[in-house]
Amino acid sequence: MHHLIPQLILYRDLASDSILGQLADLCRRFASGAYEPEALIADCYTQIHQLLERATQYGFDQNLWHDYLAYLLASAETPFSLTCEKVGARAGSVNNLAKHDFKIFRELFNYDFGPLEKALHIDCFSTISQYQAIKKDQKTYNRNVSEKVRNLSQALAKAQDEQAVYQIVTDFYRDHGVGLLGLNKAFRLKSDDGPPELIPITNTVDVRLNDLIGYEMQKRMLIENTESFIAGKTSNNLLLYGDSGTGKSTCIKAILNQYHDHGLRIIEIYKHQFKDLASVISLIKNRNYRFIIYMDDLSFEDFEIEYKYLKAVIEGGMEITPDNVLIYATSNRRHLIRETWTDRKDAVNSDDIHHSDTAEEKLSLVSRFGVTIRFDKPSQQEYLKIVQGIARRYPEIKLSEDELLREARQWGLWHGSFTGRRAQQFINHLLGQI
Repeated sequence: MHHLIPQLILYRDLASDSILGQLADLCRRFASGAYEPEALIADCYTQIHQLLERATQYGFDQNLWHDYLAYLLASAETPFSLTCEKVGARAGSVNNLAKHDFKIFRELFNYDFGPLEKALHIDCFSTISQYQAIKKDQKTYNRNVSEKVRNLSQALAKAQDEQAVYQIVTDFYRDHGVGLLGLNKAFRLKSDDGPPELIPITNTVDVRLNDLIGYEMQKRMLIENTESFIAGKTSNNLLLYGDSGTGKSTCIKAILNQYHDHGLRIIEIYKHQFKDLASVISLIKNRNYRFIIYMDDLSFEDFEIEYKYLKAVIEGGMEITPDNVLIYATSNRRHLIRETWTDRKDAVNSDDIHHSDTAEEKLSLVSRFGVTIRFDKPSQQEYLKIVQGIARRYPEIKLSEDELLREARQWGLWHGSFTGRRAQQFINHLLGQI
């Protein structure tokens, strides 16, 4: 192994990964014969421990060594992989270099740890090559990454030569993308210290638009705009506004689940991070994905000025927002920025000479969203229909229809509203009583 890794060309940076680099060093020490058995055994177990942690994080199973190597290939952002992400395999001299590296990866896939285990009287490498993982709740690991990497790993294990590896890997890059943005579908922004960084959201709510009962016109408008965006057609920034608990945020989550296989990604940003919007867009503008920058529960008090950053990015800055970026926001406020009666006073009674200009600036933000979709609070009858629709998904709820509706109505009265959120909370309550 220690002879193979230095021969990598396009994927040379993978040697810096702690596990691969440390295992190569272990093999070098073993081959030289200059080692203390106890120390080498301890170092082997340390790397196995690191590998098991990685396996737990991503739900690897069966052959953890193969899954780990497949993960390295899937996450390697090189000029070659980034080009394949956009256009797939293309003719060029770089392909010969890629096949050179893939030949090395085949040897790594088939690397024989047997002599090392025999000399040290250990069997940990054999164990991880025939591993049976404990079944885990999907919320405890990154399922989205796990499925992609394990499928790649199984395909690579069957490859007969470097040409087959080349075809498998380039197809993977074309179909799924590469690196952090390719493997994950949702992100949040970390911008505490230093440049902004995208952090994967490893577990998202598994909800679809059909799960949201009612609001058919609103869902249709959202689908039409999103599908136009994914297809590369003209589309608009979008604002979902209306009463609390009516399903605005659920719609955005459902859109991600419905279209992430078509290259859709979502980045969640809070208003205190708006100053970093331009930097975030520069990170993603040249990638082969469609990005929705998502702002939940967006609103501003009259003393908050972060909306100015948002206005500049949406429309008005020198740099045009790239075609692969849209902004979707939800809000309980139609005009987003709090307006008081003081704002409506005559300029004579205001310290601002150009008072009307200031008021217009506050109200102009919403006009920069090309599509606005209103979500109204359902009537009591509509609320009860939502309760019935959700209850049908849970056969363990044994209440008669009259009992269900009576208790649902009482639940809404006790909690002061009849909304989709209250309906779901009521069903959660019933499930908790079983």
